[in-house]
Amino acid sequence: MKYINKKKAVLLLQAIRDSLSGIEHDFTSGSLKKAAFLLAVPMVLEMIMESVFAVADIFFVSKLGADAVATVGITESIITIVYAIASGLSMATTALVSRRIGNKQPREAGSVAFQAIITGLLASLAIAIPGALFAPDLLRLMGANEVIVKEYAGYTSWMLGGNIVIMLLFVINAVFRSAGDAALSFRVMWIANAINIVLDPCLIFGLGPFPEMGVTGAALATNIGRGFAVAYQFFLLFSGKGRIKLSKSDFCIRPEIISKIIHISMGGIGQNIIATSSWIGMVRIVSHFGSEVVAGYTIAIRIIIFSLLPSWGLGNASATLVGQNLGAGQPERAEKSVWFTGKINMFYAGFAGLVFALIPELFLTLFIKDPMVVKHGADCLRIISFGFIAFGLGMVLIQAFNGSGDTKTPTWVFFICFWLLEIPLAYLLAIELSAGPNGVFYAITVSETIMTIFAWILFRRGAWKLKQV
Repeated sequence: MKYINKKKAVLLLQAIRDSLSGIEHDFTSGSLKKAAFLLAVPMVLEMIMESVFAVADIFFVSKLGADAVATVGITESIITIVYAIASGLSMATTALVSRRIGNKQPREAGSVAFQAIITGLLASLAIAIPGALFAPDLLRLMGANEVIVKEYAGYTSWMLGGNIVIMLLFVINAVFRSAGDAALSFRVMWIANAINIVLDPCLIFGLGPFPEMGVTGAALATNIGRGFAVAYQFFLLFSGKGRIKLSKSDFCIRPEIISKIIHISMGGIGQNIIATSSWIGMVRIVSHFGSEVVAGYTIAIRIIIFSLLPSWGLGNASATLVGQNLGAGQPERAEKSVWFTGKINMFYAGFAGLVFALIPELFLTLFIKDPMVVKHGADCLRIISFGFIAFGLGMVLIQAFNGSGDTKTPTWVFFICFWLLEIPLAYLLAIELSAGPNGVFYAITVSETIMTIFAWILFRRGAWKLKQV
């Protein structure tokens, strides 16, 4: 028995090494279990690295006081439009590149990658120029006080003006992931985070030879970290270190491909805007019950998002498997990959949900000791955890649609479940029926579960298999 367990442990470690080393693998044949594992591990780690950016910045900026923290928070709310566009372009890039890799057309995949980069550049410039010039006005429009507008607008100006690095980071990492080079995406994010974490305190507080720039230094550190990461991405693309290699022959504008990218990305952008705005609506309803409830809700949601990062990684793996196998003319294998990753995700999310349902207070007290905040946050964590099993499957199904190039179906599902169901139901339960903040938490669980049911029904119909991109 000990020998068998040791052998399994060795095989598991070997598989992890293979997934992080970027070993070449054909995801359109062989074991689905191995394919999902090789893709999911670096994708999960990549998402964790992305979340570290926000944590690192807020950790150091919090030393500067409430106005500095508020500046970061308000700017992040403005910059959600950048993330929405970047995510939409990433979905379109994944669908188009993975199809061509699955169809054994690496040169065409490279051409699509270049068109996606050009599209990202144009989109970022449309935001960067007005964002950098009118940062104080945007802060004032968002309700910032005059201290923030006059003293901290540099942070907003740098973040919006430098949004190009966010856009390219998302798009090029989508190229790597969809080609099966998920390990490269993880390495890129590791580099970006390492530089950001080192430069943050140096530029914020003026350590050593660095100038003391305050909150503006945090923006500069973030942009430099991401900038180096983007430079490394281009090195990988032109050096041929991965499955996608760019050359001078790709340096041309292909309007028909750019048109496809924009068309597919519209659904992805819509999904992000609907999801983001629905959370804003929920916060507005929660705020009716006071700051302690809002604080508990905010902390609980961050715990949930972080705990479900592996689920998002599996969802991204599912998108790549779907795209590549559809490109290889194997729709049935594409469908099997979704059910397989979906089952794994349901198991993981169900386990996480069970832990949160049993001991939610333990996780809240890691962040705050206020008993009322802990109570409301624990209620939120416990109630939402009841829907984790459904969430696990829903994440995979939604990403499977996106991977096939069908971004419209998830957009409509989001619109119905989040705008037409979740927000009205939360208001009805919490305020009209006097269920209090728990009514909001139950509305989230119900709407997310119904979203999964809708996605399951539509996925079973199979129209996504016929999507041409």
